[in-house]
Amino acid sequence: MMKRITIILTAVLVTACGVQKSLLDGRTEPFSESVVRSEMQRSPEATFLDGQEGNLKWNYTTGLELKAFLDAAADATDKQWHDEVVAYVEAWYEAVIDEGGNIYNYKKSNFSLDHICPGRTLFLLYDLTGKAKYRKAMDVLMDQLKDQPRTVEGGFWHKQIYPEQMWLDGLYMAQPFYAEYTLRYVNNQDYRRKLFADIVHQFETVYHYTYDVETGLLRHAWDSSHEMFWCNPATGQSQHAWGRALGWYMMALVDTLEILPAGEGREALEYLFLDLWYALKEYADPSTGMWYQVLDCPGREGNYLEATASAMFVYAWLKGVRLGLLDDRIDARAAYRALLRTFVTEEDGLVSLHRCCEVAGLGGKQNRSGDYEYYINERVRDNDPKGIGPLIWAALEYERL
Repeated sequence: MMKRITIILTAVLVTACGVQKSLLDGRTEPFSESVVRSEMQRSPEATFLDGQEGNLKWNYTTGLELKAFLDAAADATDKQWHDEVVAYVEAWYEAVIDEGGNIYNYKKSNFSLDHICPGRTLFLLYDLTGKAKYRKAMDVLMDQLKDQPRTVEGGFWHKQIYPEQMWLDGLYMAQPFYAEYTLRYVNNQDYRRKLFADIVHQFETVYHYTYDVETGLLRHAWDSSHEMFWCNPATGQSQHAWGRALGWYMMALVDTLEILPAGEGREALEYLFLDLWYALKEYADPSTGMWYQVLDCPGREGNYLEATASAMFVYAWLKGVRLGLLDDRIDARAAYRALLRTFVTEEDGLVSLHRCCEVAGLGGKQNRSGDYEYYINERVRDNDPKGIGPLIWAALEYERL
């Protein structure tokens, strides 16, 4: 069954390559640069990304997109453009972090894993500028992780306001930062090994408790107390495998694997990646090769092909090839072209990504239920940072291959 589905999917993706050549062929610059330029033109300052309209806010969406910008600039041959991108990114971080390393409106007591994510860009900025404030801010965020509340199984709570809950989203928000900080700045070898083991434990814990035996996919979240209204009281699991949630997890795996040294639990993370990857391929849409908003309900009425999750999966696929986890280079490149064909347009020099789910969560003030109707009725918009960032990263991986 798996082999048949893979053959069909490959045929679909190869066909898509022929249809979508116009977005890639004959360009005067890499497509990754075109996406960054388009976003910078739409938002002349980073405070306007993600609809912030000039407001300063330490948020994961802005930080994620700005890291993608810096990654694109790092691969650029045009020094002037490189410097423009660095200046654009640093202007936001300069404004949001003071000389003491204090982060604007950040509160450790919120214990939000989302607030760790923007710290990933600080490693790059510190390398570029050497400014002590960026290192101090990284220390602030690492201090949060040291004290982050945990379930009895040792998993990080997603936030203080979501006690006893692990969300797949949180693995991307925290683990790559946790791994890179440990690699760079923890010199005591015993303590370092302990932290790397904890990072692997976070991935394994959420995998174990969100795993759906019927589909081989992971549910969006798990409540270790089994008390939240959105969970199955017997398992603590939420109702569905949401596309972007698993996208966050897959990106977290490949990004952490790129950092984690040999002998520090890499084999465990490689196993998780491959196990999920082969399950995911079974749930791709046969016509486009892309993925649905609600992964475990492909083709169900109201379900739709969703851009942010699809971009995340394609990025993880391409990076998995580069890291040697997968050997299907031709299929991965074809999937990237299918991603552009399905979701991306270019008009008057501006690249746009369409059909992005704006947000989805569980519980909270909105009492989000996590049922099928909830996910398919959340707002859809264009150029969401949670899709633009992975689109840039997918483009960079494609260009490297």
